[in-house]
Amino acid sequence: MKRLFVYAAVVLSLGLTPVKADEPTEILNVSYDISRELYDQIDKAFTASYKKEAGKDITVNQSHAGSSKQARSILEGLEADVVTFNQVTDVQVLHDKGDFIPADWQSRLPNNSSPYYSLPAFLVRAGNPKQIKNWDDLVRDDVKVIFPNPKTSGNARYTYLAAYAFALETYKDDAKAQEFVKKLFANVPVFDTGGRAATTTFAERGIGDVLITFEAEVLGTRKQLGEDKYEAVVPPVSLLAEFPVTVVDKVVDKRGSRAIAESYLKYLYSPEGQDILAQNFNRVNDETVKAKYAALFPETRLITVEEAFGGWEKITKDHFSEGGILDQVFTKR
Repeated sequence: MKRLFVYAAVVLSLGLTPVKADEPTEILNVSYDISRELYDQIDKAFTASYKKEAGKDITVNQSHAGSSKQARSILEGLEADVVTFNQVTDVQVLHDKGDFIPADWQSRLPNNSSPYYSLPAFLVRAGNPKQIKNWDDLVRDDVKVIFPNPKTSGNARYTYLAAYAFALETYKDDAKAQEFVKKLFANVPVFDTGGRAATTTFAERGIGDVLITFEAEVLGTRKQLGEDKYEAVVPPVSLLAEFPVTVVDKVVDKRGSRAIAESYLKYLYSPEGQDILAQNFNRVNDETVKAKYAALFPETRLITVEEAFGGWEKITKDHFSEGGILDQVFTKR
């Protein structure tokens, strides 16, 4: 998949503006559930870079949970200087429901303010005993599927949308696509609130035949828990999952932390930041880094939300609004 990406404005300078005397030296990054280890590495590298360039010590604090839950926490008062989410709608709601960010937030950084991307993929047990290879295998009567609650997790919403997009391509019929995802939901024995809890359910509790989560979590879990115990399955078609980021203007302007917050997000686009992202099995757009880690990422065809659904605004209205398609097909355990 070819993706246009302009680096000049970002990589020529990280924009590391020295901290003023009255500026805070801590910021809070509110992120999605499975990004803990990733941002531990990012934070250490960024703070060292900031110290070298700006001559000041700073601290990046972290908060992790399902991205939809995190967005609600910000609307209810959690003071996030930046968000690094896994779904556009969970960022957009900060504008729509609270005017925390401007309407044009996606235009402030390259690639629609998404410094990296991934896709829903499958983690199965060694030998792939149920021979799970594609989305239609997940609705078989003999397959139990693990993924989190789409009401609280952006990760799970991507799973839902990827399955729906697959069904639309396969059956060319909305009613049949809805029946497909309804059957998929019926095959889920337990819905956790976030992606990491779902991974724990599958890997530590031993529940289910397949875990659906972002490819980065699939590959990272397999590396951590044993490549002899699990196999990664990247389906031949999946959904492009962008990971949008933004400064939370209402907070940084109140706290005086805009300079640090903006530098932090720009760092994600730097060659060093892109390398850390790719090391952690996220797909990136820096061509040099992509080439370096190409062997990690199998070829797959990625459908965009625009192609399948007409964009996020339409998805929100048709699928995620109260009484929408998700509500009609989803039966919570």
